[in-house]
Amino acid sequence: MPPRPRRVGVTGLGVISRFYLAAIDRLPRWELAAVCDVRRAALAPHRGRVPCYGDHRSMLAKAGLDAVLVTAPNHVHAEVCRDALLAGVPVCVEKPLALSGTEGHGLVALARDREVPLFTAFHRRYNDNVLSLQRSLPTDARITSMRVRYLERIEEHIGQDTWYLDPLRCGGGCVADNGPNAFDLVRQFLGHVEVAGSAVLRDARGTDRQAVVDLRAPGGSTARVELDWSHPGETKDVEVRLESGTVLYADMLARHPGFKASLWHEYAGVLDGFAAVLSAGPGAGTDDGLAALELVEASYRGERSTTTAREQR
Repeated sequence: MPPRPRRVGVTGLGVISRFYLAAIDRLPRWELAAVCDVRRAALAPHRGRVPCYGDHRSMLAKAGLDAVLVTAPNHVHAEVCRDALLAGVPVCVEKPLALSGTEGHGLVALARDREVPLFTAFHRRYNDNVLSLQRSLPTDARITSMRVRYLERIEEHIGQDTWYLDPLRCGGGCVADNGPNAFDLVRQFLGHVEVAGSAVLRDARGTDRQAVVDLRAPGGSTARVELDWSHPGETKDVEVRLESGTVLYADMLARHPGFKASLWHEYAGVLDGFAAVLSAGPGAGTDDGLAALELVEASYRGERSTTTAREQR
């Protein structure tokens, strides 16, 4: 007989949760066991279909979960993850893992101490065009440089989740929220990298709306990450330059017409990745979220120039 589906709870029913819910519905290894949100209106569509909770601790205690997906606002990631780990429930948390390296280190240490899997979701690593680029790399190819662009107008993407525009709840601006996905893509190709420098443009409220972050790997390979929350339209791509002179390119949005259309298959990939971590057992999947978070903090520390007196277009 096939193994029973894993019972999973979703805490936070904002703009990203629909992609998780669709993936749970499509993938036979998962079963939606509960949902949680502090907003009664967000729970309303689920009442009568699945147990609904207004507090994540109650859900963790009562819902009989095999795992929990944390899609709540960034500033509560650490609290919800900590409570889940203490309850012995494996966690898949939306990036960023937490708002600070200190919080992130604490969660990783707790996960290891309790031997409970902790997995950070980087949905772009499962993008089919990125995966195709990776497969096209010659086995002996050396990457000399790469560029990742993550450009969008943030107001077009957040729906009712206005917390993205509050630096205290988001953890910053484009560097804090989009940076982790871009940094993780660099790490998929180059491995460990460090911030070599960053230039950040802030609006009149001090929120970083644009940034360029330069990264360097120990072997000398470099990467440039371009982030923009004021970009007209949407551009998300990866360019890789090889020592041979070959240039490889992946447009993450190609062949996915429609707003956010690529996210449907990417979040199915997230759940497959999480399932693999759960199958691997205790201690798996605990470091990538922390690595991306540390690059966010280093990017802010390494700012070369800051503009604060300008309203963004």
